[in-house]
Amino acid sequence: MADAETNTGDEATDVRTHPVKVVGVSGSPTHPSRTTALVSAATDAFAEALGGTGTVIELAPLLSGLGAGAFRSQLGPEVTAALEEVEAADVVVVGSPAYRATYTGLFKLFFDQIGQYALVGKPIVLTATGGSDRHALLVEHQMRPLFGFFQSLTLPLGIFAGEHDFADYKIVSDDLTARIDTSVARALPLLRSHLGMGTDTVQPSFARPFAF
Repeated sequence: MADAETNTGDEATDVRTHPVKVVGVSGSPTHPSRTTALVSAATDAFAEALGGTGTVIELAPLLSGLGAGAFRSQLGPEVTAALEEVEAADVVVVGSPAYRATYTGLFKLFFDQIGQYALVGKPIVLTATGGSDRHALLVEHQMRPLFGFFQSLTLPLGIFAGEHDFADYKIVSDDLTARIDTSVARALPLLRSHLGMGTDTVQPSFARPFAF
């Protein structure tokens, strides 16, 4: 969690000692990947809104390393560094393509090695991609319970994208861009308060329920 100092007067002021660090995790087993494009766009949007830095970890190159052993102590330095980067993040953006009605095994394998209490209270942005909108409930029915186990602060609006939102593995949909922007706007007051950045008095407009 962020370092903060609190005044004892009538008004409390939180002072961060380092920029907000947003880390994205793409659970796609392939490269290039629509999921990575979505995770990257969301990570950049949240980092920009919070005045912080954004980094994306692609799990595809780590597949063999994650399979090196059943225990974290048996994993190589690249996998260990990726795990530690997620655990040290202020905000985590996670994403997976829908595969057999859930997130990929690669995605689960990675988070199986995250410390059980390393994500307690950590803001998590949920994203997913699928071949059609029929997979959209992956965000709510599969991903949100996983991070409920970690006792994370899953942000209210997840972001789902279908194949029609991309061309050549790049986002081409104005609707998807708008969904990302709305997710950021809705989460920003909560994040600023949670991360010790003071209060945000801007009240974001609400999107139509079917927009997500």
